[in-house]
Parts: sequence; structure tokens; C-alpha cells
Amino acid sequence: MSERGNELTVITTRNDVFQILQALKTNRQKRSELAEAFVEGIESIKQAESAGCAITRILFADYARLSDWSKGFVGRHGNAGRVELRNGLYAELADRDEPSELMITVSSPRVPLSEIGLPRNPLVLVFDRPSDRGNLGSVIRSANAFGVDLVVLNGHGVDARDPKVIRSSLGAVFHTPVIQAESHEELSAFLERLRKDSGLRVVGTDSTGAIPLQDAGLKRPIAVVIGNEAKGMSLRLKELADEMVSIPMTGKVNSLNVACAATAILWQITSAR
Repeated sequence: MSERGNELTVITTRNDVFQILQALKTNRQKRSELAEAFVEGIESIKQAESAGCAITRILFADYARLSDWSKGFVGRHGNAGRVELRNGLYAELADRDEPSELMITVSSPRVPLSEIGLPRNPLVLVFDRPSDRGNLGSVIRSANAFGVDLVVLNGHGVDARDPKVIRSSLGAVFHTPVIQAESHEELSAFLERLRKDSGLRVVGTDSTGAIPLQDAGLKRPIAVVIGNEAKGMSLRLKELADEMVSIPMTGKVNSLNVACAATAILWQITSAR
């Protein structure tokens, strides 16, 4: 039977459908080829639904044993393929020892920076070479909380469609656009266009930044650049910044976790508004 539409596909072995699902979960290239993402965790599933994502498959171990909420979810998405994974395959596919009763896949096409529409006074967050999936998810979660219009990922780093990023963002990735810049040149041209169109200010962040956060007067329109967890901002990105800002600290350590730093900076911008 087809895995699409209203039909139920029952999987009892590691067949081609199971391998596709496994690849969507673990393989960045396959997610890109199929333009789909694998979503685990009820809160992330709820956020995908509320954001209006096109749900392509709904996965479960035993339809008859689903809760009323889960059966209602299946019923609301009649165009999605229904896949029942038996013989322990559902648990094998799940990350958790006690998996949620549903997992889904959603359509996730890539959109180039040139096609992104932004408000007149945008708030953009650029994350340079993120290396930790939990940190990226937390940054996206904070970006959504503080009204960021666009998150741009620069350089080789974690995939925003990785299931662990989605889960750590609590599904915020479905509400706040997250775009991977294809090259430094594309990002540079994008920021330059925003400078001309809206007077955008590009602010870099670093523990040695010359301007303390509370004195920087950060407000829209603005692009804030946060650096890689271990290496900070690249030199090429620092050259794009109009100024460098630091977060004053009184403790013995000289830097914050990147997600904490991003949250503090975004709060500062929001409070100024």
C-alpha cells in the first residue's frame, strides 16, 4: 500500500519506507533532497500543526491504542500518509525510551535569502557556524519569544531541520523562519540590501566587544550576529559588523553560553522598544 493519502501503511520489517524515515531522522542530505523534516515530541508536533505545516506522514505503533487527541490529530490530517510501525520498529525509530505516541514528518522546503520578505524595521539574528543542536534549538526558541523576524545560519554547522534542534526549540522553528545562507557572499549581499532598504545596523557580539550591551542602544532595524560556541564570530563576519558589543559580567568566567547571550541581547532590544 502507498504511504500517502488516507491509506494505512503497516510496516513490520526495515523496508524501504522505514529506511526513508530513518534517513530523514539522521541524514542531513536526505532531508535536503526530500525537503522534509522528522518531528518527535508532542509539543513540537502541536507547534507544527499550529504553524500550518504540511504534514506528510503520521507515525504510530498501534492506531487502536492511540489517545483521543492523537486520533483527532490523525483525523484532521487526512492527506498525510498513516504509517503503523510494528515489531518494535516504532520504538527503534524514536529517540526516547518512552516515545510519544505520535511522530510525524513535515514538508520543509528550502527558501533562498533573496526570497524572504521582512517588515520595514526588521530584527534579524545571524548565528555563525552553530555546532551544538541543543544550543541552536534554544537560540531559535529565544528568537521566537522576542519577535525575531528571521534567523540566518552562516557557514558549515548544525542543520535547523535536525530532529533534536526541532525538539530543543519546542517547535519554535516552525514559527520563526530559519534560513541557511548558501555562502558568505549571499549573506553579505543580503545584509547590504537591508542596509539600503531600511537603514539596518549590523551588530556583532564578542566578549571583547568595545561597547557594553547596556550602552549600545540596540533597536530595530538591526541584525545581531552571534558566533560559534567555541570560536566566536569569524573574521569575515566581524568585517561586516558596524560595531561589536559585549555583555558585561562580574563573575570569574569571561563568557556566556551562546543561547544565554543571545537571549540577553534580544531581551535588551525588546525592552528598548
